[in-house]
Amino acid sequence: MNQPPATPPASPPPPAGRRLLFGRGSWSEDSRIADLLRQETVGGALLLAGTVIALVWANSPWSESYEALRDYRIGPELLHLDLTLGTWAADGLLAIFFFVVGLELKREFVAGDLKDPRRAALPILAAVGGMAVPALVFVAVNANTGDGALRGWAIPTATDIAFALAVLAVISTHLPTALRTFLLTLAVVDDLFAVTIIAVFYTSDLDVPLLLGALVPIGLFTLAVQRRIRSWWLLLPLAAAAWTLMHASGVHATVAGVLLGFAVPVIRSQAAGGPEAGPGLAEHFEHRIRPISAGLAVPVFAFFAAGVTIGGTSGLIDALTDRVALGIVAGLVIGKFVGILGTTYLVARFTRATLDDHLGWLDVAGLALLAGIGFTVSLLIGELAYGPQSLRDEHVKIGVLTGSFVAAVLAGIVLRSRNRTYRRIRDLEAADTDADGVPDVYEARE
Repeated sequence: MNQPPATPPASPPPPAGRRLLFGRGSWSEDSRIADLLRQETVGGALLLAGTVIALVWANSPWSESYEALRDYRIGPELLHLDLTLGTWAADGLLAIFFFVVGLELKREFVAGDLKDPRRAALPILAAVGGMAVPALVFVAVNANTGDGALRGWAIPTATDIAFALAVLAVISTHLPTALRTFLLTLAVVDDLFAVTIIAVFYTSDLDVPLLLGALVPIGLFTLAVQRRIRSWWLLLPLAAAAWTLMHASGVHATVAGVLLGFAVPVIRSQAAGGPEAGPGLAEHFEHRIRPISAGLAVPVFAFFAAGVTIGGTSGLIDALTDRVALGIVAGLVIGKFVGILGTTYLVARFTRATLDDHLGWLDVAGLALLAGIGFTVSLLIGELAYGPQSLRDEHVKIGVLTGSFVAAVLAGIVLRSRNRTYRRIRDLEAADTDADGVPDVYEARE
């Protein structure tokens, strides 16, 4: 059984005029985050399973059948949607994933604890640092590579939250809810920046009329959900039309998923009392669609995207001698670590913020390493940068898998060392829990 994330006992209030980094949120918000993290952990396990199956199949005597399945075309040619199954997974199924990203991000900033700009600043800044430094590392490694290598500068910038949480589950760490929430929020903001990068830097042959046409079904979808219409017979065709027009315009179709997610109201009625008026359609849609995203869309994408033929030890060595693969590994392992940990330290150093007394910088270091697990969006950007099934794209896959594996191992070592400490904290929390099931630490905050 999954255990709820441990919550440390109440910390003494910070000195006057200062605030806590990774401060604890409200009881209801932490409970919601705990439930969400357990769902993502299951999704991460399915994602890992899909990846392993793809790798084994692609490197087996039956590899040609894997390639035939991945490259099988289906869809209406009249609408230019006669796509391969691999492309349907990358453009279609990932749109579902990014729709959930849009829902979650809007939920956090409208009605979550991150509606407070001071609480939102740290994960946003950490996400920026955790994307900028890996990109700079990749560019430094490939500055003289040539042959369009620098097109992949954004590959190591993404964090895969499902894989990261699956690693947390495997190493059985009792990471505090505040850090888990930080990781989740950082990854969601990371995904938002990633889809922005895709839209701006990886869009070619832009068709402006079709792009403007995509705004029509998006606008109608927005109008419908704002009126609390939840009829699938109306919303699904509008979403499909928005996706089709966005895809045809040259902008990656996953952008449509994010925009549709942003359109869904988070609270029932702003005029009826704000968040106290009750949840809006975002919570309803997330409850229905997140299992589809985590349990189907992302694992199927991983299955079609991760099937790279390694060619034994010599093939692996050849791939990792490509500076593109080396830049990805360095960006994920070193760049993410330096970017996130360094940004967090600078926030603490140059603002009136202090680390929670029950947390150590070793915890932040472990989390920064964990964020180096880049998979779903990294593989997507690799395909957009170099073309699917190209030799360099194959090297990208090996680089992403290798960098993510190294980051996961290093994070596991660091966070495992904290496991005993947080197990003891959980025991203290259990002793301080009232009969109503709410830890005293939250009641003390009221």
